[in-house]
Amino acid sequence: MRLFKVFFPTRVVGLLLSEIAIIFACYFVAALYATETPALFLTEDRGLYRIGLVTLCVIIGFYLTDLYSKLRVRSKSHLLQQVCFVLGVSFLIQSLLDYLKLPDWALPKWTMIYGSFLVLLIQPAWRVLYDRIVMRQLARETVLFLGASPVARMVAERLAEDPHFGLSVAGYLEDPPASEQLPPNLLLGRIGDLRTVVETLKPQRIIVGMTERRGCLPVHDLLEIRFSGIHIEEAETAYETLFSRVSVKDLRPSQLIFMTDLGPRPRSEFLQIIYSFTLALIGFLIASPIMLLVALLVRITSPGPVLYRQTRAGKDGTNFVLFKFRSMHRDAEATSGAVWAIKDDPRVTPLGRWLRRLRLDELPQLINVLRGEMVIVGPRPERPEFVKVLVEQIPYYHQRLAVKPGITGWAQVNHKYGDTLEDTLVKLEYDLYYIKNLNMTLDVYIMFQTAKVMLLSRGSQ
Repeated sequence: MRLFKVFFPTRVVGLLLSEIAIIFACYFVAALYATETPALFLTEDRGLYRIGLVTLCVIIGFYLTDLYSKLRVRSKSHLLQQVCFVLGVSFLIQSLLDYLKLPDWALPKWTMIYGSFLVLLIQPAWRVLYDRIVMRQLARETVLFLGASPVARMVAERLAEDPHFGLSVAGYLEDPPASEQLPPNLLLGRIGDLRTVVETLKPQRIIVGMTERRGCLPVHDLLEIRFSGIHIEEAETAYETLFSRVSVKDLRPSQLIFMTDLGPRPRSEFLQIIYSFTLALIGFLIASPIMLLVALLVRITSPGPVLYRQTRAGKDGTNFVLFKFRSMHRDAEATSGAVWAIKDDPRVTPLGRWLRRLRLDELPQLINVLRGEMVIVGPRPERPEFVKVLVEQIPYYHQRLAVKPGITGWAQVNHKYGDTLEDTLVKLEYDLYYIKNLNMTLDVYIMFQTAKVMLLSRGSQ
């Protein structure tokens, strides 16, 4: 199922919807028990809206604590701790509503207490039950791989690692010498055995991942199999669905040229500029007191300019000056290079470590957004000299300059920081996926993902 231009397994969506219903029901039952006139509370006193608000807070809390990314219950005690933490934050939000004189949006005290107690009892039990029955016991689609290209093998490994996709790898059909790279238990035969293997295994899905396709692809067999009701797709398409990035390993220029949904689209870019400017303006006004305080602290704690300026490559390779609060010693700024994000660098000031940890050093990039050089969400802006080298080393790298760079982005929230060529290649795949699917809903999802990543990184320190 695709939401926000991102693929979500049906099992994940099913878990989300079921837990929304369970949490809402817990507080609904608590309202029936704890209020003197339940009917009046639910209708005249906007009780249903209040319950809905608490349910939304709890679900967002589960999302931000990664409960919908890691579905397998490996530790019941850890699950209980996460649920207790989310419910505790929900209590604080309810208290904040009372403090802000908004009691009409908060649940009554005992309704909140009883409802949260029911959630604490039922939700972890349901999560364990869902894991054991839906995730492990329900039937999965059987997948047969026709060919064993590197992309196809990566898809198979991903399916084996993540059972929540609901797909089970039956094996491969491949001819020598590529078949010699496969485990014997997964090699089911040669390419020519396709029809026989399909009749025997009866797979629900075939993923075609043949390194060389011309002259050896069994087109007529695949056509008949497709009309028999078996789903057939290319390994590159499955890769994009499962990894949320575009594979560049076997990508040919003709595939990009004839790709019907490859962005960016002018309308999406125009809307992005509008809401990026609006959000940046609001963020700048709200963060102005914090920025003034940080600027004062930077000036007091170490000699040198308050702002760090560095030339970066923008849309279509146009250079611009990127702003950050200086977090390194003055003499180190000129030679910082690619180690800007390395932790525990001795060139980083004590204050700078805290600025980076809290991401406060990036607040001046709101100025770049207001100047039209950046947007809120987009590929990471790189230094021009790095771009020149990477364009020569990595195919399609120049295509990531088709859109404006962003403060956060799809690659930033999905891949850890790294300065190796392999890391750069993975981030390019994420950037191409983002450019292909550039849309306001995807940007909103990335902003939520950014908040989750920051929360989880705070919790791990």
